[in-house]
Amino acid sequence: MVMEMKLVLALAGLVVLIFAGIAWIQHNMYRQEEKRKQWEMKKASQHEITPIRMRAYERLSLLLERTQPEAMIHEMIADNTWTGQTVSDIQRELLQRLRMEFDHNMSQQVYVSEEVWQRVILSRDEMAAFITAIANQMPADSNAADYMKALIQAYHQNGDTPHELALDALHQEAKTLI
Repeated sequence: MVMEMKLVLALAGLVVLIFAGIAWIQHNMYRQEEKRKQWEMKKASQHEITPIRMRAYERLSLLLERTQPEAMIHEMIADNTWTGQTVSDIQRELLQRLRMEFDHNMSQQVYVSEEVWQRVILSRDEMAAFITAIANQMPADSNAADYMKALIQAYHQNGDTPHELALDALHQEAKTLI
């Protein structure tokens, strides 16, 4: 009887081990299948997402180019919105153009890394501070043309500008998709 009991317990233990092994194998197979499905979904979505991300990089590059002082000033000259304006009028107009360009491209943050987006924001913030700082440094009798000239000259003397740093980060990240 004792021998039979030991045999039954041994068989029960063996059955438990077999079921545990089967459960472990099934769990691993399920995990592998989930990983495979996720990889396939990612691969399929990359085919659709990559062109959208590339357009986002293009739009943000254009944003950075358009919000440099020289570009904004040339646009103001082309629009003939600067004549008869004071330094503070031009400053206000430049800050408004900067905000409008940025606001127009705000949705692109979804398609770039947090690091790149933060560089774009830093570029915007530093450009606004730069526009204001140059306006504050202008003599009281300065006109709009003097201010615009001072902005362009000071901007080109700054070395690596936040725009250039943001563009570089943007280009480096875009290269990873190609």
